[in-house]
Amino acid sequence: MNQDYIKPDNWSIIEEGFDAERVKSSESLFSIGNGAMGQRANFEETYSGETFQGSYIAGIYYPDKTKVGWWKNGYPKYFAKVLNAPNWIGIDVEINEENLDLNTCTEVRNFRRELNMKEGWYNRSFEATLKNGTEIAVNVRRFLSLDLDETGIIKFDITPLNKDAKIVYKPYIDAGVTNEDANWEEKFWEPLEVKKGTNEAFVTAQTFKTHFKVTTFMHNTIMANGENVNISPSTIDSTPDKVQFTYGTIIAKGQTSSIQKVGGYTVSLNHDNTLAAAEKTIKAAVNLGYDTLLQNQIEAWSKIWEMSDITIEGDVKAQQGIRFNIFQLNQTYLGKDSRLNIGPKGFTGEKYGGSTYWDTEAYCIPFYMATKDQQVARNLLTYRFNQLDKAIENAKDNLGFKNGAALYPMVTMNGEECHNEWEITHEEIHRNGAIAFAIYNYYRFTGDYSYIPEKGLEVLIGIARFWHQRASFSAAKNQYVILGVTGPNEYENNINNNFYTNYIAKWCIDYTEEQIKKVAAEYPEDHKRILEKVNLTAAEIQEWKKVADDMYFPTSKELGIYLQQDGFLDKDLVPVKDLDRSQRPINQKWSWDRVLRSPYIKQADVLQCFYFFEDHFSKEELKRNFEFYESFTVHESSLSPCVHSIQAAHLDKMDMAYTFYLRTSRLDLDDYNKEVEEGCHITSMAGTWMSIVEGFGGMRIKKDQLHFSPKIPKEWKGYSFKINFRNQIIKVAVNHNETTFTVDGDQDLTIIVNENPVTVSKFMQIN
Repeated sequence: MNQDYIKPDNWSIIEEGFDAERVKSSESLFSIGNGAMGQRANFEETYSGETFQGSYIAGIYYPDKTKVGWWKNGYPKYFAKVLNAPNWIGIDVEINEENLDLNTCTEVRNFRRELNMKEGWYNRSFEATLKNGTEIAVNVRRFLSLDLDETGIIKFDITPLNKDAKIVYKPYIDAGVTNEDANWEEKFWEPLEVKKGTNEAFVTAQTFKTHFKVTTFMHNTIMANGENVNISPSTIDSTPDKVQFTYGTIIAKGQTSSIQKVGGYTVSLNHDNTLAAAEKTIKAAVNLGYDTLLQNQIEAWSKIWEMSDITIEGDVKAQQGIRFNIFQLNQTYLGKDSRLNIGPKGFTGEKYGGSTYWDTEAYCIPFYMATKDQQVARNLLTYRFNQLDKAIENAKDNLGFKNGAALYPMVTMNGEECHNEWEITHEEIHRNGAIAFAIYNYYRFTGDYSYIPEKGLEVLIGIARFWHQRASFSAAKNQYVILGVTGPNEYENNINNNFYTNYIAKWCIDYTEEQIKKVAAEYPEDHKRILEKVNLTAAEIQEWKKVADDMYFPTSKELGIYLQQDGFLDKDLVPVKDLDRSQRPINQKWSWDRVLRSPYIKQADVLQCFYFFEDHFSKEELKRNFEFYESFTVHESSLSPCVHSIQAAHLDKMDMAYTFYLRTSRLDLDDYNKEVEEGCHITSMAGTWMSIVEGFGGMRIKKDQLHFSPKIPKEWKGYSFKINFRNQIIKVAVNHNETTFTVDGDQDLTIIVNENPVTVSKFMQIN
């Protein structure tokens, strides 16, 4: 059974009723972020029940020493972790000398959470009876400002219901935090300085080893019935890593007492003096005030939704799912800083270390290219260019490669490999291909070729050199092979000739050669600069080409399919439909040995190749491969349903496409994988967007033109989306009778709809 407590709503994520068993899951689902920082939906007040405390700052990490039973040569020395950042949201509350703690209240009524995605705020409300008999109504609203992105705001309202109340607020900031997933139970933060003012406080701490300096700050205002009561704290308690103020107030029954807390972080990534920056940030936020900050937040999110929203008519759960995905993607990354990237959990949890994976290039870049200015996607590409030297070092030190061959890390924060599973770190090398594909995809979509001569060609050359050296010549096959790899299907390790890996290796070499020729012809100065810098010769390129031209691809002529790898048909080929449901998910029920010997596929592998290179294969080839491999796919990766949804739609398997869409869009809301309490699956959310735009909308870029082949699930009345294609905004609206294309601007645009060219002016309707 999937969880089903989230109420269907077009624009909000809503939970009604307090259940301690759901607290950690809801902490993930109601997370908030603004691209610079984020936090799980932990309670501000004391909570003695089970909780997963988590606040995070973009770009701040710690190199947690790798913990393995048997050290192998080439293991990364550390696993980078996004750090649980100092806590700025904390507000202990006493009411008539009783701590407010939902875990100990005698009764909790009308509990409700709402994550308002349209306006960008999180609200929690409830009524409670404390052990001392005092009854209260509480409403708490929190948001992280998009405009002042180092700032968060909390408004905590308490109304006594059955008697007058003495309310004591104890807001604090605390750098004495730890990570749940620490390998060695180390503390990651070293306190440096505490500063206290009348209603504001600062704790400056730095990370051990990496020495990121962070000033955590707060400013507090106590109010009664919406008016500032202008009181100062009665006491100020502090330790080297914590400051806590105490404010005592008396409020009459039926009246409302409030604390407004401004807090957040200033970091050494952006400021030389983090304390001075924090003081300046508080001043800016306080001068604007809560109401203006909230209004600015609503307007900022309105601008984001104006471009990125997808509407679905007639299916509230589908609508809620896609907006949740789009909302979380925008909370996680807004493209302002090329030093930052998109972690698989974003700001919602610690799993996967918050690091960069190939997910960014394979799944996220299309979303950001189409819904934002192209500079955002270019920043993601620049992130990899800036880490090219580390990728070359990685190939040299860990694989013994030479001559500038580059292996980008499977997991990274700063360009260094920090994934500590051998079969992933050194065998899942297909990630190199996704990085090259993203360069191609960026140019294909934006038409901006300048990135390749400026930066991209150096990356492509390093990757081509890697594939040339990683392949080996098989005398028996009289072809080049790639041995000992893990494909996208991580349920098979150390296999030979993974089709997707071999195919993308060949493509990378061919594409790099094409770009070298194009840059030579059109950007001769860049061509000369690059070839001299990397010491590339025509003879070396010819050696690459031998590998690409004679690459081996495992196939089954009998079945008319490409084999996922050598020997795949030797497995006991029992399809997933015949697998006992009690054995699912197999990654939690089976030994790893049993998983590896099985035919079961975690996510698209051969089909990932068909997704990237659809034009290289016929529709009939896709159909045969899809029907064969989908029958063995258990979809135990968040990245799996979206690719299958796109391909099912392309093959007119609309019921299947819709089922996969619901699974990818509501993966976390319905907790398909029974792990949402660890955080949400942020990078796969970009795949959800692709399921609609590329799946149902059939959007493709072919020969510099936009193509569409719109389809609509029978469950929907209609849907619409926008894309920014080469600085022209195209809105596509589809229902069961017609498709409407609108161009925002005076320039005409020729698109291909169902293989027919159509010139779209200001407004065009196609039946």
